Formats: sequence, structure tokens, C-alpha cells
Amino acid sequence: MGGLGWSTLAGETAMETIRTVFKIGYGPSSSHTMGPARAAESFKERAPEGRYEVTLYGSLAATGKGHLTDEAILKVLGPEVRFEWKPDTILPGHPNALTLEARDEAGRSVLSETWFSVGGGEVTRTPGVRSAESRYDLGRMDGILAWCREEGRNLWEYVAEREDPGIWDYLGGVWEAMGDSIRNGLDHESRLPGPLGVARKASSYFTKSQLQGDPIRVRTRLFAYALAVAEENASGGRVVTAPTCGSCGVLPAVLYLLEEYYKFSEKRLLHALATAGLVGNLIRHNASISGAEVGCQGEIGSACAMAAAAAAQLFGGTPAQVEYAAEMGLEHHLGLTCDPIGGLVQIPCIERNAFAAARALDAAEYALLSDGSHRVSFDRVVEVMRRTGHDLPHLYRETALGGLAGDGGR
Repeated sequence: MGGLGWSTLAGETAMETIRTVFKIGYGPSSSHTMGPARAAESFKERAPEGRYEVTLYGSLAATGKGHLTDEAILKVLGPEVRFEWKPDTILPGHPNALTLEARDEAGRSVLSETWFSVGGGEVTRTPGVRSAESRYDLGRMDGILAWCREEGRNLWEYVAEREDPGIWDYLGGVWEAMGDSIRNGLDHESRLPGPLGVARKASSYFTKSQLQGDPIRVRTRLFAYALAVAEENASGGRVVTAPTCGSCGVLPAVLYLLEEYYKFSEKRLLHALATAGLVGNLIRHNASISGAEVGCQGEIGSACAMAAAAAAQLFGGTPAQVEYAAEMGLEHHLGLTCDPIGGLVQIPCIERNAFAAARALDAAEYALLSDGSHRVSFDRVVEVMRRTGHDLPHLYRETALGGLAGDGGR
């Protein structure tokens, strides 16, 4: 493993497995549904009995009802849970926080824990502290590109060297679940649950694509596949975080389309997934994929970067071209706000998946026309995204208070 020395030179911190980026679960939100459910499951292991009280803070409280946070917790802890919603209270560490407390029959507190849902379904009691299961010695793209040049290898091969051998079976399960979410989404019609009455479009878009000629058919199919997954997520269906539930339609749509039209083997598709996971992991490690923390640029922007990198690799791109594609996918989503109308993962979230999928293919094509050299690096854009997200007023970071969601979305 010739790259082990690079981390010392770069002074980087270790990065966790790409399994943190790809999680199979149920929508509509990785941070507001998957995360709180996982926290409740862990809490219940230590307090299996008692009267439960849950306090939701910040963004979890602001959009928790629309994101079905309370329903996800109730499924774990049972029907008798008292909730307290504190949208104006932001705990240090992360805007997505919840406190779970168990009381005995006399009302005495048996156990109380505060958890933070940091994006992508990940929860922790110590935000900012890295997991002991870190696998990657390099935590920045420039160091990984240097490793690729030194070793004459591709980005996915860096993943293969750092992960355990079971990673390919894991990614195989991820790819199968992604395909299922597309096919399930295409089979559903009517409207999505919730007060907005949003009509499903994936099925009709796919049907219309069959009457079109290329290249319009290709673009319409891409839209249909992205919408199918995003609509499945919005209805609480089974999806894969890539890197979040709100952005889960971008990467599957791109890979499914390329498999359909170019007949790429499953082995190559899994290699592309590994590269996409590495890109998402770098963003998560050095910035954030949480809409509550950095806005939708951290969700849709990250998904676009992941899909662009995967597509560039499938078409034979060099590591430099793959990095360029990822950089453009994220750069051109800088400043994107998270402003879900009614706190639901529907408007503008679903359409953003379709447009980001198209932009990912554009970024890959643009990068492949070049030799991979460019002025602004992927690492630079990740850092700018992090700062931009923190500079955004909180009403533009998954609180449903500003932007399109302002004034109730009217």
C-alpha cells in the first residue's frame, strides 16, 4: 500500500468508510427520519422500558413534522411518547439535535441522552469527533490524486485498498436497492402524501420517453429515473442515501441510464459507485452533507459531484478528469438554499434531483473534453461550500422559514 506515507506529508486526518455515505433505508429524510430512528433504537437498547419523552431542537423541530420525524421515533419507542418541539433552540455542535429521556412509573428520570443527526442518516452524541473505525489515511482529494499519480492507479482502486473485502458485496446491495427504487417509482402514479398534493411525474415522463427519439429520449429517461427515486423517498419508500435521502435520485438515475444505453458491466458500475462514495465522503469529512448545516448545496450539490465523478470514470476519464467533473458538479451548486415548502421533501427537492442528474452528465462530458487541468480544485470548492453554508442565515438551512418555503410557500 504505497500511499500510506501521503497522510503524514499532507497532515490530514483519517476518514471513515464510504458505507457512511450509502445507507439503505426509508425516506423521506436521512437526517430527520433515518437519523432520529437510529438514535431511538440505540437509546431503547439501554432503556427498554419506561415512559419516553423526546425533545427536538433546531431544524429537527422546525421541519420535523413535515419530515415525519415524530412518526419515525414512534415506530421505535411505541405510541406513548411525549414530544416537545423547540425550533428556536440550537444546541452547540449541530442544528439537528434531540434529547431522549426515559422515566419510571414514579416519574423519575432513568436515562437521558442527547443525540445529533449530522446528515446522511448518521447520528452521534459527540459531533465533530471522528469515528474509531476510520479507514482512509488521506482526507483530501489532492493527496489522493497524488497517490493515483505515484501508483498509476484510479480513484476506485484507492477505495479498494482502504476498505475491507466486503465492500464490493456491500456496494452490490446498494446498486440493487438503487435499481429497485427506480423501478418501484416508475410503477407508482397518483399523488404524494401530504397537504401539497404533489403529483407523481416519473411514470408519465418514462411513458412519454418511449415516443421520443434520441437525444430527447435520453434526457427524458434521465429525468424519469431521478424523479422515480425522489418520489419514492418523498412517499417514505426504500431508497439509498447518496449522500442523503433528499438527494437520493441523482446518482442512481445517472448510473441506471448509462447502464441502459452503454451496457456497462456490474463490475464497472460498482467501481463507479466506489468513486462516487469517495467523493461524497470527502465532502462529508471536510464540510457537510447536512441541509440543516450548509443548505441544499451540501445535499444536491454533493450528489451532483458524486454522479459527475462516477460518469466521468465510466467513460474512461483519468483521475484528474474525474476530479474536475466532481469539482464542477459541486461548484455550480454553491449557495443553493434548503427551503422545503411545508417542511416536506417534495418542493423544490424532487425537481432538483432531476436537474442535478442532468448537470452531472454535463459536468462529466465537459471534463472529458479537457485534459483534466483547471484552476479551482475540488478541495477548494469543498472548503468554499462549507464556509458558504455556515454564512447562510439559518432560515435558508432546512428550517422551512425562508426562500420558497417562506410565508408557507405561497
